[in-house]
Amino acid sequence: MILKETVELELLTKESIARGLIVLANIDSDLGRIVETLGNPPMWEREAGFPTLLRIILEQQVSLAAARAVFNRLCALVVPLTPENFLTLDDTQLKTIGFSRQKTLYCRGLAEAITSGQLDLTQLEKMDETTIRTELKQLKGIGDWTVDIYLLVALQHPDVFPKGDLGLAIATQKLKGLTTRPTPVQLEAIAENWRPWRAVAARLLWHYYLSNANGKSVTVYQ
Repeated sequence: MILKETVELELLTKESIARGLIVLANIDSDLGRIVETLGNPPMWEREAGFPTLLRIILEQQVSLAAARAVFNRLCALVVPLTPENFLTLDDTQLKTIGFSRQKTLYCRGLAEAITSGQLDLTQLEKMDETTIRTELKQLKGIGDWTVDIYLLVALQHPDVFPKGDLGLAIATQKLKGLTTRPTPVQLEAIAENWRPWRAVAARLLWHYYLSNANGKSVTVYQ
C-alpha cells in the first residue's frame, strides 16, 4: 500500500459542527430552518477501525436496523471482534447470524486485507481523503457510499457527502419541495453549495429525515 504524505485536516468536533451550522444557515435558509425547528443534529460518531468498517458493509442496501441486528449477533459470537478472530468463522456460522454470501465475501476480504498487511486502517486515517478512498475501494464490496459513511461517522471529515444515501435523498426532496427524489448526481450538485461543511449538512438532513419518519422505526449511523 503506497500512502501519500500525511495532511493536516480539521476533523469535526461539537465545536466545529456548531461553526458549520452557522455557515450553512447563512447560505441555505432551508438548512437554517432545520436548526431553528429541531436544534443541532447529533454528532453521529463511531470508533474508527475494523468493526465499524465491517458494520458499514453490512449496512449496504439493507435497513440499518437489520444490519445492526446481524452486527450485534456477530459481536456476541466473536470477542473481541478483530480481523483475525473474524476469519475463524466458517460460512455456516456467518449464515446463521445473518450474513449473506456476498457480505461474507466482502467482510472476509476486508479482514484478509488487514491481516496480510495490505490495508492499515490506523495509518490510513492520517491520510488525505483521496488516498483513503483509493485504498479502500481496492477491496471488493467497498464503493463510494461505504467510504463516505466511514469518512463521515468514523473519521469525522468535515466535507464528505454520501450522494448515494437514500435517507439524504428523501430528506432533500422533502426539504426543497422537489417533485421527484434527486438522483445521486442531482444530490451531489445540490450539496455543492454546502462546501466545505457538507458532512454537517448531511447530519442536518439525517436529523430532518428522522423527524419526518412518521412513527416508523428508522435509525441512522449511531
